[in-house]
Amino acid sequence: MARMSAAHNVTERAEVPHEAAVRRIRIGIDTGGTFTDVVALDEATGEVTTTKTPSTPADPADGFIAGVEKVLGMLGLQGRDVSAVSHGTTVATNQLLEGKVGDLGFVTTTGYEFVLEIARQSVPDGYGNSYFWVKPPRIVAADRVRTVAGRLDYRGEELTPFDEAAAVEVARWFRDRGVTTLGVCFLHSYANPEHELRMREVLRREHPDAVVSISSDVLREYREYERSMTTLVDAAVKPTMARYVASISARLRDIAPGAPFYVMKSNGGVLSADEVVNQPITTVLSGPAAGALGAALVASEAGFDRVLTCDGGGTSTDVAVVLAGEPALTTEGSVGHYPSKIPMIDVVTVGAGGGSVAWVSADGSLKVGPRSAGADPGPLCYARGGTEPTVTDAHVVLGRIPPHLLGGEIPLDVDAARTGLQRLADGLALSLEQCATGILEISAWNQANALRQVTVQRGLDVRDFTMATFGGSGSLLLCRLVDILGLSGVLVPENPGNVSAFGLLTVDVRNDYVQTAVSRHDDLDLGVLAKLYDALQAQASAALDREGFDRGEHRYQRSADLRYVGQAFEVRVPAPDGPVDESFAQTVAQAFHDAHEQLYGYSFRTDPRQPVEWVNLRVSGIGPIARPVLRRRPPGDGRPERARTGVRPVFFGAEHGWLDTPVYWRPDLAPGDQLLGPAVVEEFGSTVPLHPGFLARVDGLANILVSVEAQ
Repeated sequence: MARMSAAHNVTERAEVPHEAAVRRIRIGIDTGGTFTDVVALDEATGEVTTTKTPSTPADPADGFIAGVEKVLGMLGLQGRDVSAVSHGTTVATNQLLEGKVGDLGFVTTTGYEFVLEIARQSVPDGYGNSYFWVKPPRIVAADRVRTVAGRLDYRGEELTPFDEAAAVEVARWFRDRGVTTLGVCFLHSYANPEHELRMREVLRREHPDAVVSISSDVLREYREYERSMTTLVDAAVKPTMARYVASISARLRDIAPGAPFYVMKSNGGVLSADEVVNQPITTVLSGPAAGALGAALVASEAGFDRVLTCDGGGTSTDVAVVLAGEPALTTEGSVGHYPSKIPMIDVVTVGAGGGSVAWVSADGSLKVGPRSAGADPGPLCYARGGTEPTVTDAHVVLGRIPPHLLGGEIPLDVDAARTGLQRLADGLALSLEQCATGILEISAWNQANALRQVTVQRGLDVRDFTMATFGGSGSLLLCRLVDILGLSGVLVPENPGNVSAFGLLTVDVRNDYVQTAVSRHDDLDLGVLAKLYDALQAQASAALDREGFDRGEHRYQRSADLRYVGQAFEVRVPAPDGPVDESFAQTVAQAFHDAHEQLYGYSFRTDPRQPVEWVNLRVSGIGPIARPVLRRRPPGDGRPERARTGVRPVFFGAEHGWLDTPVYWRPDLAPGDQLLGPAVVEEFGSTVPLHPGFLARVDGLANILVSVEAQ
């Protein structure tokens, strides 16, 4: 494996850095709904070059390769100068959001063929929704489920032998009907995978064309429904991801032979392309995870340890929480209708991006999203055949963004946007400004509600956080979000449109392993606990060996899921390094009491009548890479007028109306500069409208820090 060398200083910019004697670059590419973002890090000088290319929804690999070729051309380099490429992809995400899971087959234990239908007794949004909620369609049709006799108990001990003859019959049944994507989940296989392994061998022999996922590989954790669904989701995306990764790998070898190719995982790590095809479900939140990590690094270097990340793209906005430099993780996520119980950065996604369509509901109300105009045809102002007004159209009509994108590469048709919005406004009996402002207001509240989900619903006070906004549209509504949520301030990184791609250059190789081992705290067998943690660490170590890391580089993080006896769900807490002894167990239990109290407002720390129960043990294996080091800039002369490029009318709501607003070019601002709203700050790929009453200042890392003027 090619090692990733350290960078000493970083600047992010779109122009070509100075030539060096030896050039080796690391490239991060994030594919979004509208644009594919590209960042190249010069490992010798620390210079960062950023650019964008249009996404290609018909074949995302085309946009990926175009991005590699474009940044190499900008730098005057060739493929042999590329040391590694990391990729954040939405291929698996989009497949699941669109419900395109294909013709799946499911093999389970005799008597449990309706595990998918039974699912869980919970109803989204509580009891009040029980009369209206319709259970989503099964991921596998009922006539595509087959069972095999054989039974294990919860300890993994065999109660009924595996029926190999029945397994052969099942394999041939799927083969004869041309069902080639299969998930296998047997009862209690988390404790003993033997029956599932034998089923896989039968399938390999009798149905060699089948793509198979088994639950003991995907999720060694109890709860049969979640394990079954996670396994089936893994199987569903495996063929698509395998084709996509193979296509990119082959084309990348032609451009940059020998350069390692990594894919971002939902848990905040990367995995080599060769390995990711064996566990494709780990990529379902690939892109949003990279953005949260990139923003976490920038915000941490700027001195903020409690941060909300707000990644606004063309299709959606993704939000997450960062505490002490680390994004929060969860194992209770889902994509579309499909729960996926894998470790992932706790990202909440809302359909409130720049391309979100404004429309009128049956009751005559103005709505925004979640449907998006996407990259093709895109908003009306793209002049590519779009027929419906979007959030971007509202921004351009109100003067919030310039009449072009990407520093002039993409001109915008302001008249087309105005005509479409006027048509919508007439239908609502509103003025053009009222309609456009209403669209932006709805979009802001949609984003605010997502931010509340990752804070208030997690026992956190949103007012304690600084928000980091990035993505092409992430910073457009920041002033309104400060007003709605009472945020202490907002950080806008340099080149915010490329933070997700930059985040790909900050990511370690990471693999997660879990084992269910239910035991009351008072009855813990510390010897068994130690053996289970050692076994999980051995799996993590073997994976890092395959990725090419020396044993001395391996790092491990332990954690555990605990609950009070009788509870239905667990709380995940960190577990310390060192020997698994009484002190270890007490430390984990106390961490659980603390976390439970923060989440739910109470704990049974001092009540012996309510015992603690251990449920799952977890180990993450981490292969560290050298992260870019952000360069501090010298202060300017305190005169931001040097960056002023002109004045244009901007509408800042009914209270202020149209104001002649100074426009500034962000690359010409310097640390120490301050701007008082109204103002608009533009750069390649992003715009910050600064409302009246807000103050923006530039810090030593070239971040823009926005706050209410009185603060």
